[in-house]
Amino acid sequence: MKNKVSKIVTLVAAAAMTVGMLAGCGQSAAAPAADTAVADAEVPAADTTASDLSGSITLVGSTSMEKLANALSEAFMQQNPGVTVSPEFVGSSAGIEALLAGSADIGNSSRALKDSEKEGGAVENIVAIDGIAVVVDPANTVVDLTKANLIDIYTGKVTNWSDLGGEKMPIVVVGRESGSGTRGAFEELLEIEDQCVYANELDSTGAVMAKVASTPGAIGYVSLDVVDDTVIAESLEGVAATAENIKAGNYFLSRPFVMATKGEIAEQNECVKALFDYIASAEGKALIESVGLITVD
Repeated sequence: MKNKVSKIVTLVAAAAMTVGMLAGCGQSAAAPAADTAVADAEVPAADTTASDLSGSITLVGSTSMEKLANALSEAFMQQNPGVTVSPEFVGSSAGIEALLAGSADIGNSSRALKDSEKEGGAVENIVAIDGIAVVVDPANTVVDLTKANLIDIYTGKVTNWSDLGGEKMPIVVVGRESGSGTRGAFEELLEIEDQCVYANELDSTGAVMAKVASTPGAIGYVSLDVVDDTVIAESLEGVAATAENIKAGNYFLSRPFVMATKGEIAEQNECVKALFDYIASAEGKALIESVGLITVD
């Protein structure tokens, strides 16, 4: 009986020690050597570390980054049940303001940071690049457009392909519905917000692709990753729409997606650092590509 009681006491003490050593965000603790060996044998090291995290992360900013932020939040919380990630979409500038004011852990910006924001302590962490392809029907003979051409087409100043060196055919302007992130990015980059004249406003990338592919004279815009041989992807200012050109900064319909921190990533709490580790991982890069974005090295 005495030996049985002694064993129970030993087990209780060991359990209490293990619970006490679990670390939350901003804390660190080493697990007992035996537990670490078991964990390493069963689960990848990154998952073992993340599973011990607890706390919260607030992401505030760009509405164009909503798809990425929501997907990232969901995936990270699945790996880390003790962490709550709360994204808010109030615009890039408001997100950086919240970051600098201390009311957000991360400020999401779908543009490069301003010098004044950097001077205030914001650090620009580019996590992805948003690339947009301009597509036309497969019989179109116009294969290169300038920024001015696109502005004229989408604002209704140019209405026939013959004005751009093509066949005499009306231009059918196709775009996404109001509220679409792709539409917002396209119009923002061309600085033609609320000025576009659309023949068709469609509610999905697939619908835009199908409409352009089947409509003589049609032009539309889609995420680069969905382009196939049913359409022609226009070169812009002589630069082909490729991931390589976008990464090099040569293709003008692209922009950085920034997750800004106040101070360097290494200075953040454990939850935020783990989130950036996840973004940089193979799984994180796959997630970025799954929402139509281009990864960065």
